[in-house]
Amino acid sequence: MKNIVFFLMTFILLSACKKDKSPTDDDNPVTVFRFTDTIIVDGLERTFIVNLPPNYNNAADFSLVIAMHGGGGSGRQFDSTSRLSTKANAENFIIVFPDGNKGAGPLGIRTWNAGGCCGAAVTNNVNDVKFIRNLIDELVANYKINPKKVYATGHSNGGMLSYRLACEAADKIAAIAPNGCSMSLLSPCNASRPVPVLHMHSVLDTQVPYMGGVGTGISNAYFPPLDSVLNVWSNRNGCNNSPQIVVNNSQYKLTRWNSCSNNGSIQYYLTQDGGHGWPGGLPGGPNSDVPSVVIDANNLLWNFFQQHQLP
Repeated sequence: MKNIVFFLMTFILLSACKKDKSPTDDDNPVTVFRFTDTIIVDGLERTFIVNLPPNYNNAADFSLVIAMHGGGGSGRQFDSTSRLSTKANAENFIIVFPDGNKGAGPLGIRTWNAGGCCGAAVTNNVNDVKFIRNLIDELVANYKINPKKVYATGHSNGGMLSYRLACEAADKIAAIAPNGCSMSLLSPCNASRPVPVLHMHSVLDTQVPYMGGVGTGISNAYFPPLDSVLNVWSNRNGCNNSPQIVVNNSQYKLTRWNSCSNNGSIQYYLTQDGGHGWPGGLPGGPNSDVPSVVIDANNLLWNFFQQHQLP
């Protein structure tokens, strides 16, 4: 009898100590495809929404897109107004919507520390690059993600963080697709490798003027002109020829930098319609600009990302 009790106790202890199966296990299918989770970074609880595509259990080698909201927004808001989860489900890639750091004021405005902008994230020196790096490691470890196919996109302040990630986390990020933003760094960009860039903007955007200057938004920050930002990346990516204007009509202008090192191509869409919004999406809020309808950011960025991966 004692032997039986000992055996049962040993079995229970071993079962309790056994690590739960990872969602990457084929014999442990995922049943919840969309959820909110948290990680702790520098003592701060950071939240994010994960959306897995409907074919997750039947495939592998997924791409991961990190989609970062604008200042004052949230992951949930950006998911809703960008419609990126719909695109991710249709094209079968994983998408995550992280939340920026919430300020201490009564509105609890969320912002990202993109270097020179914006808000409490900069004032409090929040390490958002570390947050995104840790988030990538967490997701790659637990889901069927190809670590060479991790991409960053974002609107406004979130797009600015995309640029900072390209400069400081080029070992993790294969390509970026920022929208309605500029690069706002406090020190020169020292990306460890050429990073492909797809930039989208509107000539009617007054919050982050494409020609540079102080915007009309709440940040009161100065933004470098887009031509100078993309020339920085042209030099960093080793693009050997002058930018080529591929399309220039009443709707938009498309400029490309080709012949770049290690496929570090650059594309720049400048629309004549819209404003400070996500092209093809919904307005970010009740008083927000109506987005451009002549281009669709979701289609453009996914087509662009599929052409690039980490070496």
